[in-house]
Amino acid sequence: MNFVEELRWRGMIHDIMPGTEEQLEKEMTTAYVGIDPTADSLHIGHLVGVMMLRHFQAFGHRPIVLVGGATGMIGDPSMKSQERNLLDEATLHHNQECIKKQLSRFLDFDSENENSALLVNNYDWMKKFSFLEFIRDVGKHITVNYMMAKDSVKKRLSNETREGLSFTEFTYQLVQGYDFFHLYQEYGCKLQMGGSDQWGNITTGTELIRRKSGGEAFALTCPLITKADGGKFGKTESGNVWLDPERTSPYSFYQFWLNTSDSDAEKYIKIFTRIEREEIEDLITRHAEAPHQRLLQKRLAETVTRLVHGDDALQMAMDASQILFGKNVTDTLRKLDEKTLLSVFEGVPTFNINRQELNSGIGIIDLVAEKTGIFPSKGEARRTIKGGGVGINKEKVGSEEITVDLSDLLNDKYILVQKGKKNYYLIIAE
Repeated sequence: MNFVEELRWRGMIHDIMPGTEEQLEKEMTTAYVGIDPTADSLHIGHLVGVMMLRHFQAFGHRPIVLVGGATGMIGDPSMKSQERNLLDEATLHHNQECIKKQLSRFLDFDSENENSALLVNNYDWMKKFSFLEFIRDVGKHITVNYMMAKDSVKKRLSNETREGLSFTEFTYQLVQGYDFFHLYQEYGCKLQMGGSDQWGNITTGTELIRRKSGGEAFALTCPLITKADGGKFGKTESGNVWLDPERTSPYSFYQFWLNTSDSDAEKYIKIFTRIEREEIEDLITRHAEAPHQRLLQKRLAETVTRLVHGDDALQMAMDASQILFGKNVTDTLRKLDEKTLLSVFEGVPTFNINRQELNSGIGIIDLVAEKTGIFPSKGEARRTIKGGGVGINKEKVGSEEITVDLSDLLNDKYILVQKGKKNYYLIIAE
């Protein structure tokens, strides 16, 4: 199976320029994907392009990641209803370094093989251009008629809710087109890949290469990833799902994939992993026989979390996932770091108490009924404890006589109270 066939069965091809497959069969080819460095972390929306490059390198070709330091200062009008904020050079440089570190989990930048991955920043060559040089050396090769015909331009011009399309945004496709030309000249890059919304920008690059040098270049795009329910992929109530563990904890990251629908899991496991076709087809068959076991979702969540965060973080995420439903998990609960603990119990009611009061201990009844208000009265607290309905740090409270002290704190700060089967509360000792 070749690279194009691999992407095709995985559902990762939307458009492909004629001759692309033949070029890849003929020789080792260099291709690039552009990433806007608008944040110091990738989010899972970037992973489709990154996985395309991962497959590309695995088939012996050379991947280039272009960090758009220059284009990030402009903003791509494709699929956007408004211009984005412009970033300064120091911020862009910081973001680039963080992004490369994350990309290193997917691509081999360090090997001595000729298909070792490369990271470039288009600001490095665009900053040398004067405006006059750009319109003379680039602008004269592409007509306004050609640029106006692009869907991304037509959609923005027809948008009646805003003033129109700025000249800055209109010229974006020229800047991106020149990137392709520069990489073609410097590195022999003959293919650009990206999302289907980038087709217009990419083909402007192939046209510029043809007109400026007489060379031949190619384009390949993947579909924009959607959710079965029509919602936007990669978005949760709290925003983007990031690869940076400080922005999205490994537990929350794992949970995102674990909670996908059956139809989405079947699609995502092909796109976001390199699991072989036979194994995926076997997983799909076994999942259909016992959907309640969620085999697809579990394998998807484990594979992607391990790839992004490593084995230790995956194990903690899996352990944390058992806390709400498992028994005898007190030891596991105590091993969780603070961020994971708060991720597991995000949104549960919290109460604050004075840490000093725990020095000598607080009676359980006083703690849950008087100090915090978890129970409306001491009488109800006693009755629930007597019925076995109260837990401290996932251990059942066996007597109303027990006291809670500093030794019960999780991460030296928290006490988890469980009321009934599903109601949880976090007490914060400060």
